[in-house]
Amino acid sequence: MTDTAVRTATVALVGDRSPHVVSHTRIPRLLEALAERDRLVLDAYWIPSADAEAEGAVRDFDAVWVLPGSPYCSEAGVLAAVRTAREQRIPFLGTCGGFQHTLLEFARNVCGLTGVAHAENDPDAEDLLIEPLSCSLLGHEATVVLEPGSLAESVIGSTRTVERYFCSYGPSRHLDTLRAHGMRFSGHDTDGQVRVAELPDHPFFLASLFQPELYGDGSRPHPMIRALGRAAVEHAAAAPHPA
Repeated sequence: MTDTAVRTATVALVGDRSPHVVSHTRIPRLLEALAERDRLVLDAYWIPSADAEAEGAVRDFDAVWVLPGSPYCSEAGVLAAVRTAREQRIPFLGTCGGFQHTLLEFARNVCGLTGVAHAENDPDAEDLLIEPLSCSLLGHEATVVLEPGSLAESVIGSTRTVERYFCSYGPSRHLDTLRAHGMRFSGHDTDGQVRVAELPDHPFFLASLFQPELYGDGSRPHPMIRALGRAAVEHAAAAPHPA
């Protein structure tokens, strides 16, 4: 008899886990809700940013989720995790600081903008890709307008959504260069500022400046988190089964 059992999907939670980061404290409840409400069972493993520097640290996972909580202990580790998910076509979600570092990784390694920096990590850098927002979004809710036909619009099911933020940094320059190299900015605030990014040629690669972890009370996972869970389960089902 052929063994058709599918292994449980695994997800790497990349970030420096802290009880003081609300998004981190939501994770256990969100994973339980995914299993109970959506039948999306995930084995989740926290990968501290410094550990993510190791070769292949997230390569064998079915999804990579770079969580809020910057400044990270290791910028290099977070960038390595983003790059692995992008190059190995592993389902990926980056939120808040994860969004910022997703753009940073793409700018450096795809666009050749090796000198760009994040102001939170390197405030004196000459070429800042990620800068302090003109108006801090700490604790704010705001409307995000999503491009029709984008992954973000498909996942959320609408071209407009109200989302929660807890950040003070966002992208500033070189966005046309990122677009020219294949990144799609599929969500903007009502002033036209970039809030969502995705890679159309990737199975599932999505990043948002807002924090879907803060959606509701945590008992109903945000559509982006459910979509990552589905992508992880599909990745596990498609992977070769161990002999």
